[in-house]
Amino acid sequence: MSGTNQISFLQAFTAQLICGLGLAVAFWVARNFYSIDLISDPCPTLRLLSIVETPIVILVYSWFRLNPQECSYLKAVARSILAFPLGALLIALGAIALGAPIHIEYLSKTIFYSLLMSSFTFVPAAAVFGTSWTHWQRIFAHTKPTEAIEYMICIQAYGAVIGAWFGAWPMPLDWERPWQEWPICVSYGAIGGYLVGFVASLGFVIAGHGHHLKKE
Repeated sequence: MSGTNQISFLQAFTAQLICGLGLAVAFWVARNFYSIDLISDPCPTLRLLSIVETPIVILVYSWFRLNPQECSYLKAVARSILAFPLGALLIALGAIALGAPIHIEYLSKTIFYSLLMSSFTFVPAAAVFGTSWTHWQRIFAHTKPTEAIEYMICIQAYGAVIGAWFGAWPMPLDWERPWQEWPICVSYGAIGGYLVGFVASLGFVIAGHGHHLKKE
């Protein structure tokens, strides 16, 4: 046992559904109320996605916090709020190290992309694990989740990162398409990978519950 709460498939599905609907609502609001999208207006669109999705992720994942008897819901919310900008800073530095443009005109785009990525990766882990380095290392460095909530955090985070990496492939190609600009295709890739992670993690949750039932 790793110390996290055991959650049912229905709880996992509900959490995924709420977070997925948050993204869908954010895109719908962007297009129908502000007439913006990632290609034409990447900064305001990424900002809106973060504003809508991040609070949802924080509020949902804080329910599944480690040791709820010792850590209150409000404490889990507070530590995930703190992790949000810290994670974005690390993601921005990593993106720049991997070749993201550093010109001043791209600074705001990098910031808002990094904030959205932080809500996909750092925020759920901070809400559940807090400062438990053992869990962070096991989930992200060794990729060894053992419980439903850990599969959700791990697979979705890796999905977002891998999706962003695949999304970056068309950027250097000489196609002169507007969506090749930083960070448009990378953001689409990250969002796509994050959503694929939803489905994949639910598959692992089902498999995990089946394994537990066989052992019993």
